[in-house]
Amino acid sequence: MSDTDKEGGFSTRVAEAATALRDLFPETPLQLNAHLSKKYGARVFLKREDLSPVRSYKIRGAYTFFRKALSQREPAAGFVCASAGNHAQGFAFACRQLGKKGVIFMPVTTPQQKIDKTVMFGGKFVEIRLTGDFFDACLEAALEHAEQTGALMVPPFDHRDIIDGQATVAHEIAAQMPPGEIPDLMILPVGGGGLSAGVTRYLTERGWKTRFVFAEPAGAPSLKRSLEDGKRLKLARVDNFVDGAAVAEIGREPFRHLKRFGADDVLLVPENRLCATMIEMLNVEGVVLEPAGALAIDALKDFPRKDLKGRTVVLVVSGGNFDFERLPDVKERALRFEGLKKYFVFRFPQRPGALRDFLDLLGPDDDIVRFEYLKKSARNFGSVLIGLETKDARNFVRLERQFREAGWSYQDITENEVLAGLII
Repeated sequence: MSDTDKEGGFSTRVAEAATALRDLFPETPLQLNAHLSKKYGARVFLKREDLSPVRSYKIRGAYTFFRKALSQREPAAGFVCASAGNHAQGFAFACRQLGKKGVIFMPVTTPQQKIDKTVMFGGKFVEIRLTGDFFDACLEAALEHAEQTGALMVPPFDHRDIIDGQATVAHEIAAQMPPGEIPDLMILPVGGGGLSAGVTRYLTERGWKTRFVFAEPAGAPSLKRSLEDGKRLKLARVDNFVDGAAVAEIGREPFRHLKRFGADDVLLVPENRLCATMIEMLNVEGVVLEPAGALAIDALKDFPRKDLKGRTVVLVVSGGNFDFERLPDVKERALRFEGLKKYFVFRFPQRPGALRDFLDLLGPDDDIVRFEYLKKSARNFGSVLIGLETKDARNFVRLERQFREAGWSYQDITENEVLAGLII
């Protein structure tokens, strides 16, 4: 069905979706951020999707899908989806608002906090079924449920109605920009691609000459690899740390709209660097972001300052559903990225005074945060894991020079994923 058919064109459908959403919540704000503007020498606006009722933009696509489906034919067996995150919450909210029954398949490993929030949004209208350890098992179970019962599957991103709903972000931005002003640059986070496809298409059809850049997790570069290959490519392995955007394969329908861009338009955001951005926004701005919600902000670090100076930049903050039980891990990753924390395995002599000799090498800003004997390597030596934290990354240059000069045998395992994963 083309965009010139009886349902109206894309921009018309997006406008209708935006109007319908006003029955649920007001526009999310487009805010000029003084901290980021000063830091990068630009006018940096944040589109705060973390301030929606479910703290993410996912409610837009889910509600639009429901509304369009119900305008045609109500499924007798209700609706179904598979998700452990923001899509589940948007789906649940839509079920309750419309008074329709829905089943949500979530992994058994889903944190209880996420389950509780989904139940809170959906109330008596949703049933949660915990299935398998990973998303793929949930998706398979949801599709099987849809086939067996006739329930209508609500996809997280790969559907025209979902894209129409996510495009309402752009509809609002267009109305919220200062009169006569168009951004020079817009950075969009990418997972399955529904948001990026909708926003870029809507604003391009309005004639905006804005440069679009996409931010993907380094551990889940499905869009970048697909653009490099010229067709959708499924990743063999995905790092799930940025759970809101860790997708193995970009959506078929989103890629149809995004394939006009080049691989160079996609920036890959290192997960540890992203953590530093999350901590910065929390400490400086008091803004709580989930990893996917910080992608666009973090991507600014990849631009030379001269390319941003004096420019108008819009960043879409996609979500703020952060489980604070993850905060220690986020802080750990941020410190390691900034070079303020390192882990070493030392060959420690088994003699009186050895620990004292080691402590004498530390400066006033250096602190031992982990000290653990791993095993005795020999009768007179033992392997010791030592975690060190300092206030200035340059201190590690001095420390390692002193370790060598003092004759200590050691190995820096901070960036060794295999060893660090086993013993840290």
